[in-house]
Amino acid sequence: MQFDPGKAIYAQIAERIVDNILSEKWPEEERIPAVRELAVSLEVNPNTVVRAYNYLQEQELIYNQRGIGYFVAPDGRARAKDMKRREFLDKELPYFFKNLVLLDIDMKEIERRFEEFKQGGGNNEN
Repeated sequence: MQFDPGKAIYAQIAERIVDNILSEKWPEEERIPAVRELAVSLEVNPNTVVRAYNYLQEQELIYNQRGIGYFVAPDGRARAKDMKRREFLDKELPYFFKNLVLLDIDMKEIERRFEEFKQGGGNNEN
């Protein structure tokens, strides 16, 4: 995993975990990698993974069964979606709107391209 130097590593790890939950790579009620296992695979200090796991526990996306490991919460996917939706609406959308205004892009153009994106399966990586 390539880390962005402008953002805390634990936060980037947490984002990756959230993405794994959203994509159902890590289904609800399923065990996720142990702290040491994830730390080794990402080549980070285990304390960094612990910090990411603690953050996600506070958000109630994962939970710890003492002696067994960490698991995706029963409603983890819905919680992850809500969390990402709030982040998008509060952080990314204002930036998007700013660029629409600065570049004088009409909403009709955005709507047209959005419809094209949806028809293409939503996997366009432009």
